[in-house]
Amino acid sequence: MARLLADENFPFRVVEELRRRGHDAATMLDVGHANEGLPDDGVLALAVAARRAVITLNRRHFVRLHADKPAHSGIVVCTLDPDVAAFAARIHTAISAPPTLDRLLIRITRPSK
Repeated sequence: MARLLADENFPFRVVEELRRRGHDAATMLDVGHANEGLPDDGVLALAVAARRAVITLNRRHFVRLHADKPAHSGIVVCTLDPDVAAFAARIHTAISAPPTLDRLLIRITRPSK
């Protein structure tokens, strides 16, 4: 299963659901950096040091970081979905498919109605 680092704006209920699905999903609080307002490149650096993929709703900035700093443990950019179970299921399916998340940018989008 994947090792993930959720940035501060990522929904905790989705983190919990990913944990229930077997992923090692950590929050910024878990790694001792809650409420510090770390810039996105700082979050990515923390994730790289911990060998975790970043999971975030901040698509624009992390897509740019992926292009600028491709040597990372994975970046998962998401569109917010209020359906926590469905959201977590889409993430789980996407991150379970590749053998490793290293250097990958994975996009999770909310299905249109």
